[in-house]
Amino acid sequence: MTSLPHDRLLESIKARQARVGVIGLGYVGLPLAVAVARSGFPVAGFDIDPAKIVALDDGRSYIEAVTDEALGREIAAGRFRSTTDFSDLALCDVIVICVPTPLTKHRDPDLSFVEGTARSIAATLRPGQLVVLESTTYPGTTDGIVRSILEETGLKSGEDFFVGFSPEREDPGNRAFETASIPKIVAGDGARAAALMQQFYGAVIKTVVPVSSNATAEAVKLTENIFRAVNIALVNELKVVYEAMGIDIWEVIEAAKTKPFGYMPFYPGPGLGGHCIPIDPFYLTWKSREYELPTRFIELAGEINSAMPRHVVSRLAEALDRRQGKALSRSNVLVIGLAYKKNVPDIRESPSLRLIELIEERGGSAAFYDPHVEEIPSTREHLALRGRRSIPFDAESVRRYDAVLIATDHDGIDYKSLADWAPLIVDTRNVFARLGIVADHVVKA
Repeated sequence: MTSLPHDRLLESIKARQARVGVIGLGYVGLPLAVAVARSGFPVAGFDIDPAKIVALDDGRSYIEAVTDEALGREIAAGRFRSTTDFSDLALCDVIVICVPTPLTKHRDPDLSFVEGTARSIAATLRPGQLVVLESTTYPGTTDGIVRSILEETGLKSGEDFFVGFSPEREDPGNRAFETASIPKIVAGDGARAAALMQQFYGAVIKTVVPVSSNATAEAVKLTENIFRAVNIALVNELKVVYEAMGIDIWEVIEAAKTKPFGYMPFYPGPGLGGHCIPIDPFYLTWKSREYELPTRFIELAGEINSAMPRHVVSRLAEALDRRQGKALSRSNVLVIGLAYKKNVPDIRESPSLRLIELIEERGGSAAFYDPHVEEIPSTREHLALRGRRSIPFDAESVRRYDAVLIATDHDGIDYKSLADWAPLIVDTRNVFARLGIVADHVVKA
């Protein structure tokens, strides 16, 4: 058994001469590609969307975590280029997969992007390449799917090529952390792959945390997101219970978090958005069926969080009836915030989309304002909303609506003016109380 492919690759990584390919230039892939380039590696970014390549070639970033200046520096230095030509993967020594892993309509994992990408890599696979999966998935995907597809070429993992998993930990809109400063979990298929993973990511990321297997690393990512999903579901359920008792959940949380031990604050909302929390836990619930084991906590959390948009719309209808003497079916509602979290343009799995649909299913009409989202793009589950545009934010526009529903509390919104303009506000984020804006026509939901 020869170790030449491993030794040569390890030395090229140490010298920062290894050519790196990043597949999928979205919220995970582009920040990673720029971070790798900044650390001195030559990087090629791959994506199937020609519009992204055109923008990148022009030095324009479409991801807030990557500035035009940061992108331009790596392009000017000759360390970053992008392409739709996947045959160029043959030139890469390290290949990192950052593609979507959504759910099907039946909440089963959709690994078609991962499988398709693995087959594209297999078409040009050669000895001495390290292939890394960063896309969130269930334990066993890297070895059972990616490695298996690559070994169909006749080359053997751990001898000819090497396979690893390192879960992404991007947090769009969080300026306290960037890709290079967030500790990185790494694992490999065997000792040689693990050593390559530590060497490669150690050259890019400040802190590397090795674990014993790819399956363990996959489980780490799911555990992080399940932890959040379950705790958010808990406070969402408490919100409904305390609401019936006349108790403000936000005041309860503010008081509870003064305890210096044994408590961590989580906050309720109108539903969950983004890729991680609404989707990732169901990868484990699906996989657990193979072992005939229930995941009651996870599934219950999913049910509670999925029910929140309906609860919010019910509170909206109640507020309209009591405060305006008007039925939701005859009301115009303005939803503030289309993005799934504040200060980002990301609408993946955003509860705002479901809120608009539910309002209109009950006969009302809905529009939105979001300073970060001009137009609703095409989405898999909300095609009917495609093309709707954000309204202007001014007194004349806002006063046309019977109620304003705060779904996302972007910092750049003038809430004081909004309180002056709107006849009724239903606040799911506690933003008015947080800012000290007292108004009788603001209702928490």
